[in-house]
Amino acid sequence: MVEAIDELIAEDAVAHCDATSVKCLVRQLTRLESVTTKAVAAFDTSGDWSIDGAKTAAAWVSTACRLPRAMGRRLVRRGRHLRHLPVVAEAFEEGDVTSAHLDALAAVRREGNEEVLARDEAMLVKQARRLRFEQFTRAVAYWDQLVDPDGSEEAAMERRARRDVYLEASISGMYLGQMTLDPISGSVVANELNRIEQELFKADWAQAREESGKEPSVEDLCRTPAQRRADALVEMAARSSMVDTGSPRRPAPLFSVLVDWPTLSGRVCELAEGIVLSPGELVDWLSVADLERAIMAPSGRVEVSPKQRLFTGATRRAIELRDRECVHPFCDEPAARCQADHIDPWCNSGLTTQENGRLLCGFHNRLRNERPPPIGE
Repeated sequence: MVEAIDELIAEDAVAHCDATSVKCLVRQLTRLESVTTKAVAAFDTSGDWSIDGAKTAAAWVSTACRLPRAMGRRLVRRGRHLRHLPVVAEAFEEGDVTSAHLDALAAVRREGNEEVLARDEAMLVKQARRLRFEQFTRAVAYWDQLVDPDGSEEAAMERRARRDVYLEASISGMYLGQMTLDPISGSVVANELNRIEQELFKADWAQAREESGKEPSVEDLCRTPAQRRADALVEMAARSSMVDTGSPRRPAPLFSVLVDWPTLSGRVCELAEGIVLSPGELVDWLSVADLERAIMAPSGRVEVSPKQRLFTGATRRAIELRDRECVHPFCDEPAARCQADHIDPWCNSGLTTQENGRLLCGFHNRLRNERPPPIGE
């Protein structure tokens, strides 16, 4: 193995920069990781790590291999779970699933559901082989809710209990911070932060265009994305201070939750961003929420005039709820940052309807005029 890797290095990476080679290299890296995971698990069981005075196998691996402690603990934990997931282990060896898939399944493996997990393991691995990773984690979350509703609700309560915000002045006077928010609270904050950041981006773009006298590039803007996010957070605070706290109605927080009709199609409860929620997580928000019903079927659609040039109102909203992100197969830009685009162009008499609309981020909307359309169009 060492000789084979030495040969690959000697050939130079440029010799393997095509799409097929990259996929092959990642697959073989996954297979090697599966061997490493099993070896670490066997090392953990053997107890040989104690010979050097280490308290745990994770401590030995972290020190001897110069790894972050969290990575050492993760390696050992993966190995312990892998012993009880034979179908995952086989797919891991073949390179069909990665350590991230293993982590997702290990996160829902707990006392009380081992028998059901053993029953459904092959089905979950089949989904891992077929779906994008983000879609797979949603599938696992729904599986967890269906087989153990009480356990998933408790996990959601624990997740919310970990919410925390830290913001303190350093010795130099700079403020340093970190935040941990539950899915709904995080969505509320992130949506508003992104909305203001987009306002600042448009202002920066207009300023750069005026100063240069031509269409600018990102490098011409006066602020980096990180600086705009920081300024957007300050702007959020400034706008909050201007709100009349004595007003009988607070501004409504903005987040979208998709819920299915249980008697027809099963359990669906997730944020528009794709984060799966337990039903209990919505309870505290129901008294302040504005409820919107969207029937995703031709017979119940709300449609604006098909002769309209731009997608607005109910038509735009329906497309957002249907697509939820950029439809390009190599993009996951959220709906709030996407443009509603005509599949059959307006200039070719394409109608402004839901059937002829789809979400594309600005990059892929511009790219469609230069390259073939996305897969599945």
